[in-house]
Amino acid sequence: MIDGDGSPVLCQAAIEAREDLIEQLCAMPPIPGALDELIRHFGTDAVAEVTGRTRRIMLDASGRQQIERRTARSNIAEADAFMSGRKAILAFSDAGGTGRSYHADRNCPSAHRRRVHYLLEPGWRASSAIQGLGRSNRTNQVTAPIFRPVTTDCCGERRFISTIARRLDSLGALTRGQRQTGGQNLFDPADNLESDYAKDALGQWYHLLYLGKLTSVSLGEFARMTGLKLLDDEGGGLLETLPPIQRWLNRLLALRIGTQNAIFEEYLALIQARIDAARDAGTLDIGVETIKAERIVQLDEQILRRDPVTGAETRLSRLELHRRPRATSFARLMELWSETDGIAFLKNGRSGRVALRVPSWSILDNEGQSIRVWELIRPAGTERIRHAKLAESNWDIVDAASFEAAWEAECAEIATRVDVQTINIATGLLLPVWNRLPDDDVRVWRISDDVGNSVLGRIVSPSGFEKLSQAFGVTMAISLSAAEIVAAARASDGVAIPGLAGSRLQRSYVNDEARLEIKGFPSEKREWLKSIGCFTEIISYKTRLFVPASRAEQVVSVIGQCAGCA
Repeated sequence: MIDGDGSPVLCQAAIEAREDLIEQLCAMPPIPGALDELIRHFGTDAVAEVTGRTRRIMLDASGRQQIERRTARSNIAEADAFMSGRKAILAFSDAGGTGRSYHADRNCPSAHRRRVHYLLEPGWRASSAIQGLGRSNRTNQVTAPIFRPVTTDCCGERRFISTIARRLDSLGALTRGQRQTGGQNLFDPADNLESDYAKDALGQWYHLLYLGKLTSVSLGEFARMTGLKLLDDEGGGLLETLPPIQRWLNRLLALRIGTQNAIFEEYLALIQARIDAARDAGTLDIGVETIKAERIVQLDEQILRRDPVTGAETRLSRLELHRRPRATSFARLMELWSETDGIAFLKNGRSGRVALRVPSWSILDNEGQSIRVWELIRPAGTERIRHAKLAESNWDIVDAASFEAAWEAECAEIATRVDVQTINIATGLLLPVWNRLPDDDVRVWRISDDVGNSVLGRIVSPSGFEKLSQAFGVTMAISLSAAEIVAAARASDGVAIPGLAGSRLQRSYVNDEARLEIKGFPSEKREWLKSIGCFTEIISYKTRLFVPASRAEQVVSVIGQCAGCA
């Protein structure tokens, strides 16, 4: 306001509030740096500092600050104190992360201590991050370190972690042909906010915002706060070319933290829904994954292609993997999850198995509806399950005492078990024939055993054998077992039945009931197939042939052995 003389009229209440705020801010203690606060909290007797600082402020016995000078040999002494075990904590920077090793070396006195590497200030250069991470993860170590990136509860910081994840993965792919080499398995696919899944999720987020189906922010509020133009001036609809994800992420950093977190919660739920779908379909490309086995037995091998120039071969191998599962004890389970809200002890009324139900991240469908998801933790694995599906299942809540007894019983059973799995894997020169391999699973796997043997390639599912045979024009010498054929039929669009030319075993639904059906069976063999256990039904004036689910493997085995003598 302005008075009659043209002088501004100031609000005394506002002036008083401003002065009080300034006084409060000036009375607050200074915020220390992360390194100085670590040393102050744990003390110099516990923290070894390997940095480029030549001076640092320390507290003496009376609590007074004093400057401590550091020589060139200080870093050598500090590194030796950590590796020998005299100091339990190490803080190092770029200056202390070159030419040094801080891993659990078998030859050092502190080898029994597993390293937990906190990535506090990773910087913007992926090469520098790899340099630092490589200091605690090296050869001849007793145990590999645990990597933990540190962020606050401000979801906008996911933007910086995303940049590091993308650059680490890109650098790993360029330098060694393996994205996980760069990322060190440190990041989840959902951490990369600039992936194809994230870009597709952003497009869906824009449409849900336009339709008013988001609870975090409205279209008008979002456009006003970010300054992003989303609507067409003529028709009032969404622009054909919407702001790219980098610009969208940068504008979110200017919003209030509560608004940021609400928007990111919905956005990450859309990303996770797409990643879950890709993982279930076997198309999630996360680089090379590792299967660890106690023993690898090669059952058969066939050459699919030999390069005419180099002579390099593409081979199909059939391997038998002997794997000993590892179980989590009940004590360790409670140590990890006892303080989590919403956990429940479950027991399956049909199988008698137990699982701990813990909250997991929700997902959003394409209509913007939030879908609650739980994680079921088993003694030797985990799975995510939607709330509606869990309610319809045989899982029931039980008391802690009976759950603990059943859990320990399962752990004891697992400790004496060796799982034997048979897989078929395409190895050797894969790049020239990549598009000719079955596309139901595009992941590259590394299979290694305890004696150092290693196999690298793409696993071929039983349903992909037919395409493989057609692509390379060979008769598959490697035969599938009856169990593999039945499992492939239940998990895919069907698989050819050896010994029954032109027919396929596939999953079909009759009156909402899943069945195993033989499609394209020879009509002249109908009676013989019925005699070995199959049954027929006339549906829509057509005779259809089904295999009993309880005897599926037995029937398929008989077909493979005796089809020619029917």
